[in-house]
Amino acid sequence: MKKRETSILYLVLGLYTLMISWYYNHSLILLLIHYLFWPLYLIYELLIGHLANGMWKTIPLSYFN
Repeated sequence: MKKRETSILYLVLGLYTLMISWYYNHSLILLLIHYLFWPLYLIYELLIGHLANGMWKTIPLSYFN
């Protein structure tokens, strides 16, 4: 059985995806689902354009204001 990737980039992208999920949904159930399948959810968000026009940096900044 292969081990899961343990790099820092993998962790950062996972946390970023959870921030995106909470920003748009505010649902603990969806947050859990997106945590389990975060690479697919991040690709989905990129493809539909939720991170366009500067939203990729606005979303994380909204948590630290």
